[in-house]
Amino acid sequence: MRQRILLAAILLVGALALTQSPALRAETSAAPPLAARPITTTGEAEIQVAPDEVILILGVETWDKNIQIAKKQNDERVKRITALTQEFGIEPRDVQTDQINIEPRYRNGTYTDSDFIGYFVRKTVVITLKDVSKFEDVFTGALTAGATHVHGIQFRTTELRKYRDQARALAIQAAREKARALAGELGHKIGEPQSIQENSTGWWSSYSAWWGGRWSGAMSQNVVQNVSSGSAFSEEGTFAPGQISITARVTVTFDLE
Repeated sequence: MRQRILLAAILLVGALALTQSPALRAETSAAPPLAARPITTTGEAEIQVAPDEVILILGVETWDKNIQIAKKQNDERVKRITALTQEFGIEPRDVQTDQINIEPRYRNGTYTDSDFIGYFVRKTVVITLKDVSKFEDVFTGALTAGATHVHGIQFRTTELRKYRDQARALAIQAAREKARALAGELGHKIGEPQSIQENSTGWWSSYSAWWGGRWSGAMSQNVVQNVSSGSAFSEEGTFAPGQISITARVTVTFDLE
């Protein structure tokens, strides 16, 4: 019995000695490896370009108590505008007529014959002008020919993809330079990128009309450089549309060394 107790005591002392060994203590007290330390920055860029295309959204409204007369007057105005576009050499595919609307209107919110004003007929004419220098003459001519409302004038660039890519590259470069400057102030350097995210910003374009939306769409002109010094108006004219700003914005996370 005494031999069993003695043997158990020896084993217990040996176990305690092993737990206190230097090698084992070093292994159990070692700190876990440091996780990668990130630094996140946002870069923005803008490119300004001269427009090479303009879209005119015009409305034609006529009214009469006789619906046939109101519609005929509207058709005649639209035909004159269409003929004007042909005089300026605008392709038929660049002239669209849609959003036809006929509304009977009454006074005082009542629907009696004595309060009937007439039938209002409305159409929308959309002209895509690819020679911006003709804009002033086409615009004035369309109003003279019978357009009663101007729902929108949009200046665009047909090289949107190219400028968007340029702006995105500039935004990434800006994010990298910002991260390098911030890390340098703390005595560190940046390593490999961990993640990158493009933030959707840009120019919103809408073809809406007060008598009912025609259609609308986002033209995400993501693009800051002046890449075009070309003029977008005739030498004799007074119209100057300025430039389109195409912007890009990205967020990048780098390793901090």
